[in-house]
Amino acid sequence: MEFFVERGSVVRQIWGKGDTILFIFAGASAEFALNKAVDWLYFTGRLPADPLGRLFSTVAYARQIVFSELAEAHQAIDKMTAIHAGVEAKRGASIPDWAYRDVLFMLIDYSIRSFEVLERQLTEAEKAEVFEVFNRVGNRMGIKGLPDNYRDWLLMREDHLRENLERSWHSDDLYRQYRKHLGWVRYRLLLEAQVLVVPQQVNRLLKLGQFSLLQPVLLLYKFSRKLRLEWLLKAVVLPPAYKSEIKALDSMPS
Repeated sequence: MEFFVERGSVVRQIWGKGDTILFIFAGASAEFALNKAVDWLYFTGRLPADPLGRLFSTVAYARQIVFSELAEAHQAIDKMTAIHAGVEAKRGASIPDWAYRDVLFMLIDYSIRSFEVLERQLTEAEKAEVFEVFNRVGNRMGIKGLPDNYRDWLLMREDHLRENLERSWHSDDLYRQYRKHLGWVRYRLLLEAQVLVVPQQVNRLLKLGQFSLLQPVLLLYKFSRKLRLEWLLKAVVLPPAYKSEIKALDSMPS
């Protein structure tokens, strides 16, 4: 039986833990707000109307790809491609290739950054493995101009961060939606998590600051995992309406 991602892959470790996924979301939610193509996310209205729902739907697709057999993963990727094509048809325009690459690059970068914040430093080979998995997703989607290897990706990632981000009305409005849907306390936790994982360019544009109040809390959190109490902390971080989705984040597919 052939899987899209082999059973022993570090990518399965990253996407099989809810706390890591939440940090991936924290980083991506910051960068999404700054992307020059963020207006595409506003076109459907789904992201500003329900940013948490958008998170869980995106996570569901990513996890389905990571933990599925090859044929099933390809079906999930093809479905995702068709959804984007439908949005393009409704708007009468094409999403730029660089915008597709940006989203793919976010998945690669925040997978690495989040795991390293919560677990350990990844080796160069493991980082290259994360790149390879999501690069195959991009190739299946037909995204043009993807890098050939991890080293080339590092250079392209820096170029994209420098050229494709700006703070706009959409940026500020999206953060207002985050606060509305999360509440003040959870919103502050989101900002503190973003400080820990976002690149310097993202931090600078959003003026997040250089020190996160979550840094000392992470020590307590890591200890709580040994006592199997991390589910309680997740329940505190995310609203009760998403209780089942929170539990599903930690369910490692067979």
